[in-house]
Amino acid sequence: MESFTPVHLPRLLERGHFGIKFGLENIRALLEGLGRPDQGFPVILIAGTNGKGSTGAFLAHMLKSAGFIVGWTTSPHLVDVTERIWVDGEPIGTGALDLLLGEAFEAEAAAGCRATYFELMITAALSAFRMTGVEVALLEVGMGGRWDATNATEPILTVLTTIDLDHQQYLGHTREAIAREKLCTAREGRPLVLGPTLEPGWIEPLLPCRPTLHQAPRLEGTELRWDHSLVEGRRVGLAGAHQLDNLATALEALRRLQHLGFPIEADRVWPGVAEVQWPGRLWRVPGLQEVWMDGAHNPEGARVLSDHALACGVRPHLYVGAMADKDLAGVARELLRMQPLSVTFVQGEATRYATASALGEAWGLEAQMLTLRQAAVHLRARSEAPRLVTGSLYLLGDLLRQLGIQPF
Repeated sequence: MESFTPVHLPRLLERGHFGIKFGLENIRALLEGLGRPDQGFPVILIAGTNGKGSTGAFLAHMLKSAGFIVGWTTSPHLVDVTERIWVDGEPIGTGALDLLLGEAFEAEAAAGCRATYFELMITAALSAFRMTGVEVALLEVGMGGRWDATNATEPILTVLTTIDLDHQQYLGHTREAIAREKLCTAREGRPLVLGPTLEPGWIEPLLPCRPTLHQAPRLEGTELRWDHSLVEGRRVGLAGAHQLDNLATALEALRRLQHLGFPIEADRVWPGVAEVQWPGRLWRVPGLQEVWMDGAHNPEGARVLSDHALACGVRPHLYVGAMADKDLAGVARELLRMQPLSVTFVQGEATRYATASALGEAWGLEAQMLTLRQAAVHLRARSEAPRLVTGSLYLLGDLLRQLGIQPF
């Protein structure tokens, strides 16, 4: 049997997937050309600075556990682009994605536009969900919200996890400016679920419309472990106090869905909470000894990661790489709070990676700089102390490819 050779995936990859495009004309044209696949199922948008992927993972696993066929699209991917589109708990196959991308490219040609990488992927995801008969679709908003391709849909519910400084060159230099961009994903008269750290009194004046606000309450009675947590004796598959906030947000979203008529039995969702895994979010890498990966790439993400290490009394060896356009000093300041046993820098091949000198200046130290190949050798070696790779999801993906490890 001949192996399958994608035709349209290479065309997608040529577009690149960085930056932002203002306007929703392209994505709307693609969806119209394909008969509005997004209108065949209820849509939930998940926006925010940090926690979108983890909240989506909780929701996807809980809804599946409750008996729903769930579609979920997330970004970025770690190793393979098929990770961005999930149906009923599994990433889409390469052949199916290539077929759907072919349809998206045909719609693009008919509309006479040039869509972005992200617009094409969202179009393919929505077409996949229609084709497979999903009963609810979770769309993780990309950068911002106002001009994000996911915002061309009409959600029955929007989730806002957190607001912090990130992508300031595109979204603005204050939390208020960034919040305004993300709050454009809310809809008049429809539920907007806020994460436990967001104050409704701060959010309300920034809203461009009047949704019904619902803030997720913080979870109490928890026990934190390095690799998981317990809530009233029930296991939570994702570790860290920040993940309990994401779980609380997902649980509040489920309550809103119940009010909207979704037949969700509370006891049926907890097996999904226990089983949830989200590679790249304090994730133990299979096949390696005491190697953990977390994609913290901004100061807030680094802060919650350090808080968790301090709460659990864990001092790891750090392996750090980052994109040059990030707040390198802010991330360094937060990660150094965990008092790591050592710090090693990792240099990826892409031009966006920060150089050794930039990392050294941000961290205030001279650390060994490894190539991806050298870092892979280090991580394959045995170690008694935990080794934590962090600083960028792109670094995690590059290292997993170098190690030959598939995250899913």
